Amino acid sequence: MNDFFKNIRDEKLYYVGGVVRDEFLNTESIDIDLCYEGNAIEFANNNIPPNNIIKVNPDFGTVRVKFDNKEFDIASTRTESYPQKGHLPKIEKIGCSINEDLKRRDFTINSIAKRVTDGKIIDEFGGINDIKHKKIRVLHENSFIDDPTRIIRGLKFSVRFGFELDNITKRLQDSYLNNINYDISYHRLKKELIETFNLNNAKAFEKFINEKMYNLLGKNQKIPNINPQIIENRLKEFQTNYCWLIYLSHFDLSSIPLTRAENKILEWSKRLQREKPTNNTPEESIIISQIS
Repeated sequence: MNDFFKNIRDEKLYYVGGVVRDEFLNTESIDIDLCYEGNAIEFANNNIPPNNIIKVNPDFGTVRVKFDNKEFDIASTRTESYPQKGHLPKIEKIGCSINEDLKRRDFTINSIAKRVTDGKIIDEFGGINDIKHKKIRVLHENSFIDDPTRIIRGLKFSVRFGFELDNITKRLQDSYLNNINYDISYHRLKKELIETFNLNNAKAFEKFINEKMYNLLGKNQKIPNINPQIIENRLKEFQTNYCWLIYLSHFDLSSIPLTRAENKILEWSKRLQREKPTNNTPEESIIISQIS
């Protein structure tokens, strides 16, 4: 965690989410997120040199700052609701208590805060105990209804940390997957799919199939006859940002917003069923054709 923030003597500033979770797991955190109990933008303007403030989002009460070539997001504490299930939430209040803010998060393991000044831990929902027992648990029974992308996020944490859903969370997940609301944000779903399958872990694909998460991709999906272990082994030899697309290439991805490069990979993989590769053929397309 960054030493700069320790020099700010404000007891309303907290480390939150993954960085706190990862400290308990004794693992290095990819991102460091902070939360200010109040208005984070006002806090930044009063405590951080202007040259270190690189982005401000007044609508969400967030500010991005940079120190020693590292970027940090500082969010205002807030409450929110989901008037349109499966889409971005609506902010109800900026500047709520840290306890209220933690209620809006996805899983208990990510709902822990650590005060910057003295290291005091805020753990209202038993996240530390769930970390000890390697459990992934939602905070309330409508969690997946509000945001079904949390299902893929749970898969990601399961693969990364070797955790499993607790019984209630698994029941809620199964219930949602049996009655999916397809009016959801597929941009957000894609983001979670990328982060999960770019880990290049065959277990993620196996759970994706066995727990019927593939139905989130759209209606009438067919399970492809491919071996995820072969994909994992092949991708260990080849660096690409499109691991996720190779794993999921045999599903119907028409609901997922694909880039031009992603569409090119899929188009070439189909062409390879009848043509030989050329110098312009993406390597990802060749891998997809080989695992068919």
